[in-house]
Amino acid sequence: MEYDTIIRGARVIDGTLTPAFRADVALRDGKIAAVGPLAQARAEHEVDAAGRTLTPGFIDIHRHADAALLRADFGSAELAQGLTTVIDGNCGLSLAPITGPHGAETAAYLAPILGDVPEALRFATLGAYLDAAARVALPIHHGMLVGMGTLRTCVSGFADGDLDGEPLHALHRLLERALSDGALGVSLGLGYAPECFYTTQGLIRALEPLRGGSIPLTVHMRQEGEGVVDALREMLTVARELRVPLEVSHLKSIGKVGWRRNIPEMLRLIRAAREDGMDVMCDAYPYTAGSTQLIHVLPPEFQRGGTAALTAALLDRAARQRMRERMESGTDFENITHLVGFENVCATSLRTPEYQPFEGLSVAEIAARLGKDPFDALFDLLAAEHCAPAMIDFIADEEDVADVLRAPFSGVISDATYPAAGMPHPRVYGTFVRLLEKYVYADKVLTPEAAVHKVTMQAAERFALTGKGRIAVGMDADLCLFDPAQLHEPGTYTAPAQLAQGMDTVWVNGRVAFAGGAKTEQSAGRTLRRGA
Repeated sequence: MEYDTIIRGARVIDGTLTPAFRADVALRDGKIAAVGPLAQARAEHEVDAAGRTLTPGFIDIHRHADAALLRADFGSAELAQGLTTVIDGNCGLSLAPITGPHGAETAAYLAPILGDVPEALRFATLGAYLDAAARVALPIHHGMLVGMGTLRTCVSGFADGDLDGEPLHALHRLLERALSDGALGVSLGLGYAPECFYTTQGLIRALEPLRGGSIPLTVHMRQEGEGVVDALREMLTVARELRVPLEVSHLKSIGKVGWRRNIPEMLRLIRAAREDGMDVMCDAYPYTAGSTQLIHVLPPEFQRGGTAALTAALLDRAARQRMRERMESGTDFENITHLVGFENVCATSLRTPEYQPFEGLSVAEIAARLGKDPFDALFDLLAAEHCAPAMIDFIADEEDVADVLRAPFSGVISDATYPAAGMPHPRVYGTFVRLLEKYVYADKVLTPEAAVHKVTMQAAERFALTGKGRIAVGMDADLCLFDPAQLHEPGTYTAPAQLAQGMDTVWVNGRVAFAGGAKTEQSAGRTLRRGA
């Protein structure tokens, strides 16, 4: 046979922003071998794609599947929404390296986002982790960022202030090793302890090994609420000083007070920086609710010393009173309950018999059921659960989300987290089908070509993923075939764990990885390393 597979008569959206066109696409040895009229060609497998759309496989540049991809059941949620490549290690929270005297603290720090991190998943180097991932039968491709929060926790735990002297040198050594091991980029989580303890100049010193290079720096900014515009200005200052590419993660404005005001200003600042020659882009998830650690609603200074110290503070009457006073009016941190109210913060990943029945309820609802003040209910819950819960928080404005998606310098991400228990955010299962179903075909915020470009070629180029993101001869045969009218995200905030619908076939390296609504036994995914 001339080819392994020919996909005939598809409406091709090739990832380049070129208008859709009708073509046959032939695959051979895991690559795209021909694109065009191939009526005379023959293949071992032929697919009649008339009436359906063929795109490159989708790329999620912001996921938190670091630990999940090593689990036996990984891949169905991703493939069902068309994902063929994911990048993990975001928001400063990479699974590796975990090393040094603060290993247990580091593992606990990661758990609400990545899930439990037992000894078997504690890799001393990023290279060791990537080697372990390469030995797994991966259903999709996978690459890693190195998280600066993980590195700092390894070096100094949850100590306050900037790093200097030997701790700073140790941080640089870990960073340089991770980059040599093949990290695709470097991530920051400035909204979380211990990274929130950096000053701007201390952050620049911590990132010094990146100066003048092409390694992308991604950032969960210091604030995403009332101080979000100043937080963006800080990161533009950092990137300008270091001369590095900057990716602003999940751009949003938390709280009604900033809706329809902060997003236009931030898009203006990014546009001006790009016109000034800076390599800066942003991304967003297509939801108005986010998900992260529940302790993120607390004032950051109480997180000094880690979760053990915070749990003790939550049980101390005087400390609780100070927390309450700060949360009632503070604007110098991301004061989420002040910005959106306890009714919009839902507790998830609850494990204790006392609190597990409240899984998915808002803190306000939990307080009412317990007959408690919302602050007391929150503090008691966190203390009883040893600060491990996650949350789903309803924070953003729909028009703001649409404005970010429209920006030509924005990408689309899931920010999917994988806590070990409880109710996940529906974005784990449905982000990329939701993008097409709602923002392309229903609301027409984006054209099909623009949306596909953001999650294919643009994403591949941002992180130097050679061979990915386009339908063209010689590119990797990572492909999605679907009927747009059949795309549907069935998951909801109260019933999230439902596979996206409408993907007919997904190929990974030329092999059928998803068909008939289910993951196949094929495992053609590869571990991706920068420069490899």
